[in-house]
Amino acid sequence: MPKLKTKSGSKKRFKKTANGYIKKKHAFKSHLLTKKSKKRKRNLSKFIMLNKSDQKNINKQI
Repeated sequence: MPKLKTKSGSKKRFKKTANGYIKKKHAFKSHLLTKKSKKRKRNLSKFIMLNKSDQKNINKQI
């Protein structure tokens, strides 16, 4: 069976950590930021870990 190509969209959006988890950025931080509070924008700029159910699919794509 041939090797699978990596999905270039997934390659840009997800990163693997040293422990094998997958991290991603929050959504809703690109525009319309004036109505959002400082606390909300600060929390949206942090990375989050994916759920285990999603990790299996993303591992195939990366």
